[in-house]
Amino acid sequence: MIKTVKLSKVFRTDEVETTALNEVSFEINKGEFVAIMGPSGCGKSTLLNILGLLDNPTTGEYFFLENEVSKHSEKQRANLRKKNIGFVFQNFNLIDELNVYENVELPLIYLGYSSSERKKRVEEVLEQMNILHRKKHFPLQLSGGQQQRVAVARAVVANPELILADEPTGNLDSAHGEEVMNLLEGLNKKGTTIIMVTHSQRDAEYAQRIIRLFDGQIINENIKKTAAK
Repeated sequence: MIKTVKLSKVFRTDEVETTALNEVSFEINKGEFVAIMGPSGCGKSTLLNILGLLDNPTTGEYFFLENEVSKHSEKQRANLRKKNIGFVFQNFNLIDELNVYENVELPLIYLGYSSSERKKRVEEVLEQMNILHRKKHFPLQLSGGQQQRVAVARAVVANPELILADEPTGNLDSAHGEEVMNLLEGLNKKGTTIIMVTHSQRDAEYAQRIIRLFDGQIINENIKKTAAK
């Protein structure tokens, strides 16, 4: 599903040049659950932005669904993103002015689903995430764990090929964090590919493989892990 070849990202200003990623190469197969770990500033979020087609690399190649996409325009990246990728963020990124139902419905509106199709799909996924009873509530009326469940529902409502999770339990207590990780594990068992950036070794135990970054380079990978129960 994903292949990077000597992927590099350099940020330049008039006075400073910073290498965030330095010739990163790896592959991720369809259906894998992969954790990306490393200290702050090692390039994890930069890599996730490129994998999620939010940014292009400076040099190197990025193959997504067998297509080389490293030089795609923003419009091309946006079309691929909305059809194939769901995002789960540490800060939830829900829209406060929209209720739970409307937040989850939004990706389907962008994709042109009919009203009846949207209703069916949104209610199905809210039921799956055990949050349907809160569909008319607004984000600020929910606990952190409930907000993250809504964020996961929004990420999966269009059945994406890939879910990218950036510190998905970072703002949650351990009980709610475990709940969210169990949701992601369940989605992976149904065939969704998941790539998760995390500082948490406990969360990483849910992944089948861990890629460790340091100073923009992979220092270790292909460490097979037994998924947590």
